[in-house]
Amino acid sequence: MPYEPPTHRVERSLRATTGAKIVAGVDEVGRGAWAGPVTVCAAITGLRRPPEGLTDSKLLAPKRRAELAGVLKGWVTAHALGHASPQEIDKLGMTASLRLAAVRALELLPVRPDAVILDGKHNYLGSPWQVRTVIKGDQSCVAVSAASVLAKVRRDAMMAELGLEWPDFDFVGNAGYPSPVHRAALEKLGPTAHHRMSWAYWDALPRWQHLKVVRSWTGREEPESEGQLGFDF
Repeated sequence: MPYEPPTHRVERSLRATTGAKIVAGVDEVGRGAWAGPVTVCAAITGLRRPPEGLTDSKLLAPKRRAELAGVLKGWVTAHALGHASPQEIDKLGMTASLRLAAVRALELLPVRPDAVILDGKHNYLGSPWQVRTVIKGDQSCVAVSAASVLAKVRRDAMMAELGLEWPDFDFVGNAGYPSPVHRAALEKLGPTAHHRMSWAYWDALPRWQHLKVVRSWTGREEPESEGQLGFDF
């Protein structure tokens, strides 16, 4: 199915309205997973024509996504990745963990962006960064699409490495997200050190529920709805 290619429209708008010269696209992966980190990529692309087929990573087949990531690494002006661990997610919550991972990525860039295009409708980054949120930015904005692909491929590779250590959980196939195999392994073996222990899916695992981490929600962030999925596949 063909998709409309992403453009530099938002980046051009930011340059025109704010005077920003360096604009980074930012996207995350791993928000709704049961295991593994949340990963954020910040990518600077300039206004060059993007590689053929660039779009939201979720719309690409794994092989094509990996091929495109290889092209993007040499095409982008700069990119960097930041991660927040399962333990940080349990301690801080998802909103704060997304910000932590995003700041880590942005601060690893060789230049500081004047503005950031953030995928989605919620600005989890905040001050002092100048942020423009764009719903479905991973499909419509070149820099965000690039960040989407690079983040997804890197995190999938990280989870595949963990899958060698924990083959029963099929991290190679599910990247830490909910799946029947993942569920069965949790029921039988319990959590690994890479699982998020504050997620509500532990409520459906009576044998291991005593290990669940209870974190008080202060009301300063959104509840972690994506990670709290049940077992209805």
